[in-house]
Amino acid sequence: MESAMSSDDRFPDTCARGDDDSIISSEPNIRPGKVYLVGGGIASMAAAAFLIRDGDVRGCDITIIESRITLGGSLDGAGSATTGYVLRGGRMLESKYLCTFDLFGSIPTLDGDKTVTDEILDWNKTLQTSAKSRLVRGGVALTAPKFGLSEGDIATLSRLLVEPEGMLGNTSIADQFRPTFFHTDFWFMWCTTFAFQPWHSAVEFKRYIVRFVHMVDGFSRLRGILRTVYNQYDSMVRPLEKWLRDHGVVFHLDTSVTDLDLVEQDQVTAVGQIRYLRNGVTGMFRIDHDDLVMVTLGSMTEGSTLGDMEHSPQIAPFVQDESWALWRKVAAGRNDFGRPSVFANHIEQSKWVSFTVTLNDFALLHRIRDMTGNVPGEGGLMTFPESNWLASIVIPHQPHFLGQPDGVAVFWGYGLSVDSLGNSVGKPMSECSGREILKEILYHLGFKIEMGAVLDAAICIPCMMPYITSQFLSREHGDRPEVVPLGTRNLAFIGQFCELPEDVVFTVEYSIRSAQTAVYQLLDLQRAPPPVYHGAFDPSVLFKAFVALHDL
Repeated sequence: MESAMSSDDRFPDTCARGDDDSIISSEPNIRPGKVYLVGGGIASMAAAAFLIRDGDVRGCDITIIESRITLGGSLDGAGSATTGYVLRGGRMLESKYLCTFDLFGSIPTLDGDKTVTDEILDWNKTLQTSAKSRLVRGGVALTAPKFGLSEGDIATLSRLLVEPEGMLGNTSIADQFRPTFFHTDFWFMWCTTFAFQPWHSAVEFKRYIVRFVHMVDGFSRLRGILRTVYNQYDSMVRPLEKWLRDHGVVFHLDTSVTDLDLVEQDQVTAVGQIRYLRNGVTGMFRIDHDDLVMVTLGSMTEGSTLGDMEHSPQIAPFVQDESWALWRKVAAGRNDFGRPSVFANHIEQSKWVSFTVTLNDFALLHRIRDMTGNVPGEGGLMTFPESNWLASIVIPHQPHFLGQPDGVAVFWGYGLSVDSLGNSVGKPMSECSGREILKEILYHLGFKIEMGAVLDAAICIPCMMPYITSQFLSREHGDRPEVVPLGTRNLAFIGQFCELPEDVVFTVEYSIRSAQTAVYQLLDLQRAPPPVYHGAFDPSVLFKAFVALHDL
Protein backbone atom coordinates (compact mmCIF):
# COMPACT_ATOMS: atom_id res chain seq x y z
CA MET A 1 0.00 0.00 0.00
CA GLU A 2 1.26 3.44 -0.86
CA SER A 3 1.73 5.86 1.99
CA ALA A 4 2.10 9.63 2.01
CA MET A 5 4.86 11.27 4.00
CA SER A 6 6.48 14.67 4.06
CA SER A 7 9.94 15.51 2.82
CA ASP A 8 11.06 15.94 6.44
CA ASP A 9 10.11 12.31 7.11
CA ARG A 10 11.90 10.80 4.12
CA PHE A 11 14.62 13.29 3.30
CA PRO A 12 16.05 14.86 6.46
CA ASP A 13 17.60 18.34 6.26
CA THR A 14 21.32 17.78 5.72
CA CYS A 15 22.08 21.49 5.64
CA ALA A 16 23.44 22.45 9.03
CA ARG A 17 22.70 26.06 9.91
CA GLY A 18 25.84 28.10 10.14
CA ASP A 19 27.63 26.19 7.38
CA ASP A 20 28.18 28.07 4.16
CA ASP A 21 29.85 26.36 1.24
CA SER A 22 28.68 28.84 -1.38
CA ILE A 23 30.67 31.39 -3.33
CA ILE A 24 29.83 34.69 -1.69
CA SER A 25 28.27 37.16 -4.08
CA SER A 26 29.45 40.76 -4.07
CA GLU A 27 25.80 41.81 -4.41
CA PRO A 28 23.81 41.76 -1.16
CA ASN A 29 20.40 40.15 -1.53
CA ILE A 30 17.80 38.37 0.55
CA ARG A 31 18.72 34.72 0.69
CA PRO A 32 15.69 32.43 0.16
CA GLY A 33 14.93 29.51 2.44
CA LYS A 34 15.21 26.45 0.22
CA VAL A 35 15.07 26.11 -3.54
CA TYR A 36 13.50 23.08 -5.23
CA LEU A 37 14.36 22.35 -8.86
CA VAL A 38 12.02 19.93 -10.64
CA GLY A 39 13.91 18.05 -13.36
CA GLY A 40 17.58 17.16 -13.52
CA GLY A 41 18.44 18.45 -16.98
CA ILE A 42 20.89 21.17 -17.90
CA ALA A 43 18.34 23.90 -17.04
CA SER A 44 17.99 22.81 -13.41
CA MET A 45 21.70 22.13 -13.05
CA ALA A 46 22.50 25.58 -14.44
CA ALA A 47 19.93 27.19 -12.14
CA ALA A 48 21.58 25.53 -9.14
CA ALA A 49 24.97 26.85 -10.21
CA PHE A 50 23.68 30.40 -10.71
CA LEU A 51 21.93 30.26 -7.32
CA ILE A 52 25.24 29.42 -5.67
CA ARG A 53 27.53 31.60 -7.75
CA ASP A 54 25.41 34.72 -8.16
CA GLY A 55 22.71 34.42 -5.51
CA ASP A 56 24.67 33.53 -2.37
CA VAL A 57 22.47 30.46 -1.85
CA ARG A 58 24.07 27.57 -0.01
CA GLY A 59 24.31 24.39 -2.01
CA CYS A 60 22.75 22.40 0.82
CA ASP A 61 19.63 24.58 0.51
CA ILE A 62 19.15 23.51 -3.11
CA THR A 63 17.34 20.28 -4.03
CA ILE A 64 17.18 18.82 -7.55
CA ILE A 65 14.44 16.23 -8.13
CA GLU A 66 14.85 13.97 -11.16
CA SER A 67 12.82 10.97 -12.32
CA ARG A 68 15.78 9.23 -13.97
CA ILE A 69 18.79 7.81 -12.17
CA THR A 70 21.20 10.12 -14.00
CA LEU A 71 21.40 13.87 -14.47
CA GLY A 72 21.75 15.88 -17.65
CA GLY A 73 18.37 15.30 -19.26
CA SER A 74 18.74 15.32 -23.04
CA LEU A 75 22.49 15.87 -22.76
CA ASP A 76 23.13 12.20 -22.15
CA GLY A 77 25.72 9.63 -23.05
CA ALA A 78 25.88 6.01 -21.95
CA GLY A 79 26.93 2.49 -22.87
CA SER A 80 30.20 0.72 -23.42
CA ALA A 81 32.39 -0.70 -26.16
CA THR A 82 30.93 -4.13 -25.41
CA THR A 83 27.23 -3.28 -25.43
CA GLY A 84 27.44 -0.26 -27.72
CA TYR A 85 27.47 3.43 -26.86
CA VAL A 86 24.27 5.49 -26.97
CA LEU A 87 23.73 9.19 -27.63
CA ARG A 88 20.14 10.27 -28.14
CA GLY A 89 21.38 13.52 -29.63
CA GLY A 90 24.16 16.06 -29.74
CA ARG A 91 24.21 19.83 -29.43
CA MET A 92 26.45 22.11 -31.44
CA LEU A 93 27.81 25.23 -29.80
CA GLU A 94 28.95 28.56 -31.22
CA SER A 95 30.78 31.59 -29.92
CA LYS A 96 27.62 33.67 -29.28
CA TYR A 97 26.26 31.27 -26.67
CA LEU A 98 27.02 33.87 -24.04
CA CYS A 99 25.03 32.37 -21.17
CA THR A 100 26.56 28.94 -21.72
CA PHE A 101 30.11 30.20 -21.68
CA ASP A 102 29.34 32.50 -18.74
CA LEU A 103 28.15 29.51 -16.70
CA PHE A 104 30.91 27.12 -17.67
CA GLY A 105 33.53 29.80 -17.18
CA SER A 106 32.97 29.07 -13.47
CA ILE A 107 33.00 25.25 -13.72
CA PRO A 108 36.33 23.38 -13.63
CA THR A 109 36.91 20.41 -15.91
CA LEU A 110 36.92 17.00 -14.25
CA ASP A 111 40.70 17.08 -13.95
CA GLY A 112 40.61 20.64 -12.57
CA ASP A 113 43.12 21.80 -15.15
CA LYS A 114 41.00 24.69 -16.49
CA THR A 115 37.38 25.79 -16.80
CA VAL A 116 35.01 23.97 -19.13
CA THR A 117 34.68 27.16 -21.20
CA ASP A 118 38.45 27.45 -21.59
CA GLU A 119 38.65 23.77 -22.52
CA ILE A 120 36.02 24.17 -25.25
CA LEU A 121 37.56 27.34 -26.69
CA ASP A 122 41.10 25.93 -26.59
CA TRP A 123 39.95 22.68 -28.18
CA ASN A 124 38.28 24.45 -31.07
CA LYS A 125 41.42 26.45 -31.78
CA THR A 126 43.19 23.12 -32.19
CA LEU A 127 40.49 21.38 -34.26
CA GLN A 128 38.39 23.90 -36.17
CA THR A 129 35.24 22.81 -37.98
CA SER A 130 35.66 23.13 -41.74
CA ALA A 131 33.39 20.69 -43.54
CA LYS A 132 34.55 19.47 -46.93
CA SER A 133 31.56 17.17 -47.27
CA ARG A 134 28.49 18.94 -45.89
CA LEU A 135 26.45 17.15 -48.55
CA VAL A 136 27.13 13.74 -50.12
CA ARG A 137 25.40 12.72 -53.35
CA GLY A 138 25.95 9.37 -54.99
CA GLY A 139 28.88 8.66 -52.71
CA VAL A 140 30.59 11.89 -53.76
CA ALA A 141 31.40 14.57 -51.17
CA LEU A 142 30.44 18.13 -52.12
CA THR A 143 32.69 20.85 -50.75
CA ALA A 144 30.96 24.17 -50.04
CA PRO A 145 27.79 23.36 -52.03
CA LYS A 146 25.89 26.31 -53.47
CA PHE A 147 22.70 27.35 -51.72
CA GLY A 148 20.71 27.38 -54.96
CA LEU A 149 18.15 29.94 -53.78
CA SER A 150 15.92 31.90 -56.13
CA GLU A 151 15.45 35.65 -55.80
CA GLY A 152 12.00 34.90 -54.41
CA ASP A 153 13.49 32.64 -51.73
CA ILE A 154 16.01 35.32 -50.75
CA ALA A 155 13.26 37.94 -50.64
CA THR A 156 11.26 35.73 -48.26
CA LEU A 157 14.28 35.16 -46.03
CA SER A 158 14.91 38.91 -45.96
CA ARG A 159 11.28 39.57 -45.08
CA LEU A 160 11.36 37.06 -42.24
CA LEU A 161 14.46 38.74 -40.89
CA VAL A 162 12.52 41.94 -40.18
CA GLU A 163 8.86 40.90 -40.01
CA PRO A 164 7.34 41.06 -36.47
CA GLU A 165 6.48 37.67 -35.01
CA GLY A 166 2.90 38.74 -34.43
CA MET A 167 2.35 38.99 -38.18
CA LEU A 168 3.50 35.39 -38.67
CA GLY A 169 1.12 34.00 -36.05
CA ASN A 170 1.00 30.21 -36.00
CA THR A 171 1.90 29.79 -39.66
CA SER A 172 4.36 27.13 -40.80
CA ILE A 173 7.57 27.43 -42.79
CA ALA A 174 5.72 25.89 -45.73
CA ASP A 175 3.19 28.72 -45.53
CA GLN A 176 5.98 31.23 -46.17
CA PHE A 177 7.95 29.66 -49.04
CA ARG A 178 7.27 28.25 -52.47
CA PRO A 179 7.55 24.44 -52.73
CA THR A 180 10.79 24.72 -54.73
CA PHE A 181 12.55 26.18 -51.67
CA PHE A 182 12.40 22.78 -49.99
CA HIS A 183 14.50 21.22 -52.76
CA THR A 184 17.40 23.69 -52.50
CA ASP A 185 20.71 22.77 -50.95
CA PHE A 186 20.24 25.68 -48.56
CA TRP A 187 17.18 23.93 -47.13
CA PHE A 188 18.91 20.54 -47.00
CA MET A 189 21.77 22.07 -45.02
CA TRP A 190 19.63 24.34 -42.84
CA CYS A 191 16.94 21.83 -41.93
CA THR A 192 19.40 19.06 -41.04
CA THR A 193 21.71 21.34 -39.06
CA PHE A 194 18.81 22.49 -36.89
CA ALA A 195 16.21 19.67 -37.43
CA PHE A 196 13.46 21.75 -39.06
CA GLN A 197 10.53 20.31 -40.98
CA PRO A 198 8.39 22.28 -43.50
CA TRP A 199 5.40 22.10 -41.14
CA HIS A 200 7.32 23.63 -38.23
CA SER A 201 6.73 27.11 -36.88
CA ALA A 202 7.58 30.05 -39.12
CA VAL A 203 8.26 32.07 -35.96
CA GLU A 204 10.89 29.58 -34.79
CA PHE A 205 12.42 29.52 -38.27
CA LYS A 206 12.55 33.33 -38.24
CA ARG A 207 14.23 33.33 -34.85
CA TYR A 208 16.89 30.98 -36.18
CA ILE A 209 17.53 33.19 -39.20
CA VAL A 210 17.92 36.23 -36.93
CA ARG A 211 19.95 34.38 -34.29
CA PHE A 212 22.41 32.79 -36.72
CA VAL A 213 22.60 35.35 -39.51
CA HIS A 214 26.27 35.81 -38.63
CA MET A 215 26.86 32.15 -39.57
CA VAL A 216 25.22 32.24 -43.02
CA ASP A 217 28.58 33.20 -44.48
CA GLY A 218 30.50 29.94 -44.20
CA PHE A 219 27.39 27.89 -43.43
CA SER A 220 28.11 25.35 -46.16
CA ARG A 221 31.42 24.60 -44.41
CA LEU A 222 29.89 24.78 -40.92
CA ARG A 223 32.47 27.37 -39.97
CA GLY A 224 31.93 28.75 -36.49
CA ILE A 225 30.46 25.53 -35.09
CA LEU A 226 32.16 24.59 -31.81
CA ARG A 227 32.47 21.11 -30.34
CA THR A 228 33.27 19.76 -26.91
CA VAL A 229 36.28 17.46 -26.47
CA TYR A 230 34.01 14.52 -25.67
CA ASN A 231 30.24 14.14 -25.90
CA GLN A 232 28.34 16.81 -23.96
CA TYR A 233 27.51 14.50 -21.07
CA ASP A 234 31.16 13.80 -20.36
CA SER A 235 32.43 17.29 -21.22
CA MET A 236 29.67 19.46 -19.69
CA VAL A 237 27.22 17.55 -17.50
CA ARG A 238 29.74 15.55 -15.49
CA PRO A 239 31.94 18.53 -14.52
CA LEU A 240 28.85 20.56 -13.61
CA GLU A 241 27.43 17.71 -11.54
CA LYS A 242 30.73 17.34 -9.69
CA TRP A 243 30.83 21.08 -8.96
CA LEU A 244 27.26 21.01 -7.63
CA ARG A 245 27.92 17.98 -5.44
CA ASP A 246 31.11 19.57 -4.13
CA HIS A 247 28.99 22.57 -3.11
CA GLY A 248 26.49 20.39 -1.24
CA VAL A 249 23.51 20.42 -3.61
CA VAL A 250 21.00 17.71 -2.67
CA PHE A 251 19.87 15.29 -5.40
CA HIS A 252 16.79 13.07 -5.26
CA LEU A 253 17.06 10.80 -8.29
CA ASP A 254 14.55 8.16 -9.38
CA THR A 255 11.90 10.48 -7.94
CA SER A 256 8.99 11.65 -10.10
CA VAL A 257 7.18 14.89 -9.32
CA THR A 258 3.49 14.20 -9.88
CA ASP A 259 1.87 17.53 -8.99
CA LEU A 260 2.30 20.98 -7.51
CA ASP A 261 -0.22 22.19 -4.97
CA LEU A 262 -0.88 25.82 -5.83
CA VAL A 263 -2.14 28.32 -3.29
CA GLU A 264 -4.07 31.41 -4.37
CA GLN A 265 -4.19 34.40 -2.06
CA ASP A 266 -4.89 38.06 -2.91
CA GLN A 267 -4.62 37.22 -6.63
CA VAL A 268 -1.09 35.87 -6.10
CA THR A 269 -0.21 32.25 -6.91
CA ALA A 270 2.39 30.32 -4.94
CA VAL A 271 3.50 26.70 -4.69
CA GLY A 272 2.50 25.21 -1.34
CA GLN A 273 3.62 21.59 -1.83
CA ILE A 274 5.48 19.43 -4.31
CA ARG A 275 4.06 15.92 -4.60
CA TYR A 276 6.29 13.07 -5.73
CA LEU A 277 6.45 9.32 -6.24
CA ARG A 278 9.51 7.25 -5.43
CA ASN A 279 9.72 3.45 -5.35
CA GLY A 280 5.93 3.28 -5.38
CA VAL A 281 5.67 5.51 -2.33
CA THR A 282 4.07 8.95 -2.48
CA GLY A 283 5.39 11.90 -0.56
CA MET A 284 5.59 15.66 -0.57
CA PHE A 285 7.92 18.55 0.02
CA ARG A 286 6.28 21.33 2.02
CA ILE A 287 7.14 24.72 0.57
CA ASP A 288 7.59 27.43 3.18
CA HIS A 289 6.90 31.10 2.54
CA ASP A 290 10.52 31.94 1.69
CA ASP A 291 11.18 28.81 -0.43
CA LEU A 292 11.40 28.90 -4.24
CA VAL A 293 10.42 26.36 -6.91
CA MET A 294 11.70 26.11 -10.49
CA VAL A 295 10.12 23.60 -12.85
CA THR A 296 11.47 22.28 -16.14
CA LEU A 297 8.40 22.02 -18.38
CA GLY A 298 7.98 19.18 -20.86
CA SER A 299 10.80 17.12 -22.32
CA MET A 300 12.03 16.67 -25.86
CA THR A 301 13.41 13.21 -25.06
CA GLU A 302 10.48 11.91 -22.99
CA GLY A 303 9.33 8.46 -24.06
CA SER A 304 12.55 7.62 -25.93
CA THR A 305 12.99 3.95 -26.80
CA LEU A 306 16.04 2.03 -28.01
CA GLY A 307 16.40 -0.74 -30.55
CA ASP A 308 19.45 -2.88 -31.29
CA MET A 309 21.16 -4.48 -34.27
CA GLU A 310 18.22 -6.81 -34.87
CA HIS A 311 15.25 -4.80 -33.59
CA SER A 312 13.78 -1.38 -34.30
CA PRO A 313 12.87 1.05 -31.51
CA GLN A 314 9.15 1.18 -30.89
CA ILE A 315 6.76 3.94 -29.93
CA ALA A 316 4.85 2.40 -27.05
CA PRO A 317 1.04 2.31 -27.41
CA PHE A 318 0.96 4.61 -24.39
CA VAL A 319 3.97 6.89 -24.44
CA GLN A 320 5.39 7.61 -21.01
CA ASP A 321 5.10 11.36 -20.65
CA GLU A 322 5.33 12.25 -16.96
CA SER A 323 7.04 15.59 -17.72
CA TRP A 324 4.13 16.52 -19.96
CA ALA A 325 1.61 15.16 -17.45
CA LEU A 326 2.97 17.49 -14.76
CA TRP A 327 2.69 20.47 -17.10
CA ARG A 328 -0.90 19.50 -17.96
CA LYS A 329 -1.81 19.41 -14.28
CA VAL A 330 -0.31 22.75 -13.31
CA ALA A 331 -1.65 24.47 -16.44
CA ALA A 332 -5.20 23.11 -16.17
CA GLY A 333 -7.72 25.92 -15.98
CA ARG A 334 -5.08 28.64 -16.32
CA ASN A 335 -4.08 30.90 -19.20
CA ASP A 336 -0.68 31.95 -17.83
CA PHE A 337 1.05 28.57 -17.51
CA GLY A 338 1.09 27.71 -21.22
CA ARG A 339 -0.68 25.11 -23.32
CA PRO A 340 1.21 21.78 -23.30
CA SER A 341 -1.17 20.14 -25.78
CA VAL A 342 0.21 22.39 -28.53
CA PHE A 343 3.55 20.60 -28.23
CA ALA A 344 2.75 17.16 -26.81
CA ASN A 345 -0.23 16.04 -28.88
CA HIS A 346 1.39 15.80 -32.32
CA ILE A 347 3.91 12.96 -32.17
CA GLU A 348 3.68 12.29 -35.92
CA GLN A 349 5.00 15.83 -36.48
CA SER A 350 7.68 15.84 -33.78
CA LYS A 351 9.30 12.39 -33.89
CA TRP A 352 12.50 11.24 -35.48
CA VAL A 353 15.11 8.51 -35.11
CA SER A 354 18.75 8.88 -34.15
CA PHE A 355 21.37 6.15 -34.05
CA THR A 356 24.78 5.60 -32.45
CA VAL A 357 27.31 3.33 -34.10
CA THR A 358 30.14 1.63 -32.18
CA LEU A 359 32.92 0.22 -34.35
CA ASN A 360 35.53 -2.32 -33.27
CA ASP A 361 38.12 -0.80 -35.57
CA PHE A 362 38.80 2.44 -37.44
CA ALA A 363 38.53 1.04 -40.97
CA LEU A 364 35.19 2.71 -41.73
CA LEU A 365 36.29 6.07 -40.30
CA HIS A 366 39.48 5.92 -42.36
CA ARG A 367 37.40 5.20 -45.46
CA ILE A 368 35.15 8.21 -44.70
CA ARG A 369 38.21 10.37 -44.00
CA ASP A 370 39.70 9.48 -47.40
CA MET A 371 36.41 10.19 -49.18
CA THR A 372 35.64 13.50 -47.45
CA GLY A 373 39.07 14.94 -46.77
CA ASN A 374 38.08 15.58 -43.15
CA VAL A 375 39.65 13.89 -40.15
CA PRO A 376 37.21 12.84 -37.42
CA GLY A 377 35.99 15.89 -35.55
CA GLU A 378 36.75 18.36 -38.33
CA GLY A 379 33.87 17.87 -40.72
CA GLY A 380 30.71 18.14 -38.65
CA LEU A 381 27.34 17.06 -40.00
CA MET A 382 27.32 15.13 -43.30
CA THR A 383 23.90 14.95 -45.00
CA PHE A 384 22.65 12.69 -47.80
CA PRO A 385 20.07 14.81 -49.67
CA GLU A 386 19.20 11.85 -51.93
CA SER A 387 18.23 9.82 -48.87
CA ASN A 388 14.49 9.27 -48.57
CA TRP A 389 15.06 9.44 -44.81
CA LEU A 390 17.02 12.69 -45.19
CA ALA A 391 19.72 11.02 -43.12
CA SER A 392 22.85 12.66 -41.73
CA ILE A 393 25.87 11.47 -39.77
CA VAL A 394 28.54 13.13 -37.62
CA ILE A 395 32.05 11.71 -37.25
CA PRO A 396 33.39 13.17 -33.98
CA HIS A 397 36.94 13.24 -32.78
CA GLN A 398 37.94 9.98 -31.11
CA PRO A 399 37.62 9.00 -28.35
CA HIS A 400 34.12 10.42 -28.00
CA PHE A 401 33.51 8.93 -24.53
CA LEU A 402 35.67 9.04 -21.45
CA GLY A 403 37.10 5.57 -21.03
CA GLN A 404 36.48 4.59 -24.66
CA PRO A 405 39.08 1.90 -25.44
CA ASP A 406 41.80 2.35 -28.02
CA GLY A 407 40.78 0.85 -31.34
CA VAL A 408 37.07 1.53 -30.76
CA ALA A 409 35.32 4.30 -32.69
CA VAL A 410 31.90 5.95 -32.29
CA PHE A 411 29.74 8.05 -34.59
CA TRP A 412 26.19 9.37 -34.52
CA GLY A 413 23.44 10.09 -37.03
CA TYR A 414 19.76 10.73 -37.47
CA GLY A 415 16.97 10.85 -40.02
CA LEU A 416 14.22 13.43 -40.37
CA SER A 417 11.80 11.56 -42.66
CA VAL A 418 11.47 8.41 -40.60
CA ASP A 419 8.25 7.12 -42.18
CA SER A 420 9.65 7.14 -45.73
CA LEU A 421 10.98 3.97 -47.36
CA GLY A 422 14.76 3.66 -47.37
CA ASN A 423 16.46 3.81 -50.77
CA SER A 424 18.26 0.52 -50.18
CA VAL A 425 16.48 -1.38 -47.42
CA GLY A 426 12.99 -0.45 -48.65
CA LYS A 427 11.54 0.05 -45.17
CA PRO A 428 10.62 3.12 -43.12
CA MET A 429 13.45 4.18 -40.85
CA SER A 430 11.07 3.96 -37.89
CA GLU A 431 10.73 0.21 -38.56
CA CYS A 432 14.41 -0.53 -39.14
CA SER A 433 16.85 -2.33 -36.90
CA GLY A 434 20.31 -0.99 -36.25
CA ARG A 435 21.73 -3.32 -38.88
CA GLU A 436 19.30 -2.05 -41.51
CA ILE A 437 19.96 1.60 -40.66
CA LEU A 438 23.73 1.14 -40.90
CA LYS A 439 23.29 -0.73 -44.19
CA GLU A 440 21.31 2.23 -45.58
CA ILE A 441 24.02 4.70 -44.47
CA LEU A 442 26.75 2.61 -46.10
CA TYR A 443 24.69 2.58 -49.28
CA HIS A 444 24.59 6.39 -49.38
CA LEU A 445 28.30 6.57 -48.62
CA GLY A 446 28.89 4.31 -51.63
CA PHE A 447 30.70 1.67 -49.56
CA LYS A 448 28.93 -1.36 -50.97
CA ILE A 449 31.99 -3.63 -51.14
CA GLU A 450 32.90 -3.15 -47.49
CA MET A 451 29.31 -3.47 -46.25
CA GLY A 452 29.42 -7.01 -44.90
CA ALA A 453 32.63 -6.59 -42.94
CA VAL A 454 31.47 -3.31 -41.42
CA LEU A 455 28.10 -4.72 -40.35
CA ASP A 456 29.76 -7.70 -38.71
CA ALA A 457 32.08 -5.49 -36.65
CA ALA A 458 29.58 -2.80 -35.64
CA ILE A 459 26.92 -2.17 -33.03
CA CYS A 460 24.26 0.27 -34.21
CA ILE A 461 21.67 1.30 -31.63
CA PRO A 462 18.69 3.28 -32.97
CA CYS A 463 16.62 5.55 -30.77
CA MET A 464 13.03 6.68 -31.40
CA MET A 465 12.19 10.06 -29.84
CA PRO A 466 8.49 10.94 -30.09
CA TYR A 467 8.81 14.56 -28.91
CA ILE A 468 12.26 15.52 -30.13
CA THR A 469 11.19 18.56 -32.20
CA SER A 470 7.97 19.32 -30.34
CA GLN A 471 9.32 22.75 -29.39
CA PHE A 472 9.38 23.66 -33.12
CA LEU A 473 5.68 23.01 -33.69
CA SER A 474 3.56 25.94 -34.80
CA ARG A 475 2.39 27.96 -31.84
CA GLU A 476 0.86 31.25 -30.77
CA HIS A 477 1.69 33.80 -28.12
CA GLY A 478 0.89 32.32 -24.71
CA ASP A 479 1.44 28.69 -25.68
CA ARG A 480 4.74 28.91 -23.80
CA PRO A 481 4.57 30.57 -20.37
CA GLU A 482 6.83 33.35 -19.16
CA VAL A 483 9.82 32.27 -17.09
CA VAL A 484 8.24 33.94 -14.06
CA PRO A 485 4.52 34.26 -14.81
CA LEU A 486 2.87 37.49 -13.74
CA GLY A 487 1.12 37.09 -10.41
CA THR A 488 3.27 34.24 -9.09
CA ARG A 489 5.38 34.63 -5.97
CA ASN A 490 7.78 31.68 -5.71
CA LEU A 491 7.54 29.84 -9.05
CA ALA A 492 9.53 29.90 -12.28
CA PHE A 493 9.47 27.77 -15.43
CA ILE A 494 12.73 26.81 -17.13
CA GLY A 495 13.93 24.69 -20.05
CA GLN A 496 12.84 24.49 -23.67
CA PHE A 497 9.14 25.25 -23.22
CA CYS A 498 9.14 28.63 -21.49
CA GLU A 499 9.19 31.89 -23.44
CA LEU A 500 12.45 33.77 -23.99
CA PRO A 501 12.04 36.48 -26.61
CA GLU A 502 14.75 36.49 -29.30
CA ASP A 503 16.58 33.31 -28.34
CA VAL A 504 16.07 29.94 -30.04
CA VAL A 505 14.87 26.62 -28.65
CA PHE A 506 16.59 23.27 -29.25
CA THR A 507 19.86 24.70 -27.94
CA VAL A 508 21.82 24.34 -24.71
CA GLU A 509 21.92 28.12 -24.64
CA TYR A 510 18.13 28.41 -24.37
CA SER A 511 17.95 26.14 -21.32
CA ILE A 512 20.82 27.90 -19.58
CA ARG A 513 19.44 31.37 -20.39
CA SER A 514 16.07 30.36 -18.94
CA ALA A 515 17.79 29.21 -15.74
CA GLN A 516 19.81 32.40 -15.42
CA THR A 517 16.69 34.49 -16.03
CA ALA A 518 14.71 32.57 -13.42
CA VAL A 519 17.39 32.88 -10.75
CA TYR A 520 17.92 36.60 -11.25
CA GLN A 521 14.19 37.36 -11.28
CA LEU A 522 13.16 35.19 -8.31
CA LEU A 523 16.05 36.47 -6.19
CA ASP A 524 15.38 40.03 -7.36
CA LEU A 525 19.04 40.49 -8.27
CA GLN A 526 19.89 43.73 -9.99
CA ARG A 527 21.43 42.00 -12.98
CA ALA A 528 20.40 40.25 -16.18
CA PRO A 529 21.75 37.45 -18.37
CA PRO A 530 24.10 38.50 -21.19
CA PRO A 531 21.99 39.92 -24.03
CA VAL A 532 21.28 37.82 -27.12
CA TYR A 533 23.76 38.67 -29.86
CA HIS A 534 22.14 40.73 -32.64
CA GLY A 535 24.17 40.13 -35.78
CA ALA A 536 21.24 41.43 -37.83
CA PHE A 537 22.13 44.93 -36.61
CA ASP A 538 25.68 44.67 -37.98
CA PRO A 539 25.93 45.90 -41.61
CA SER A 540 29.06 43.83 -42.25
CA VAL A 541 27.28 40.67 -41.10
CA LEU A 542 24.28 41.40 -43.30
CA PHE A 543 26.49 42.10 -46.31
CA LYS A 544 28.33 38.79 -45.92
CA ALA A 545 25.01 36.96 -45.55
CA PHE A 546 23.66 38.71 -48.66
CA VAL A 547 26.69 37.61 -50.68
CA ALA A 548 26.47 34.03 -49.39
CA LEU A 549 22.73 33.70 -50.08
CA HIS A 550 23.35 34.75 -53.69
CA ASP A 551 26.16 32.19 -54.09
CA LEU A 552 28.57 34.99 -54.98
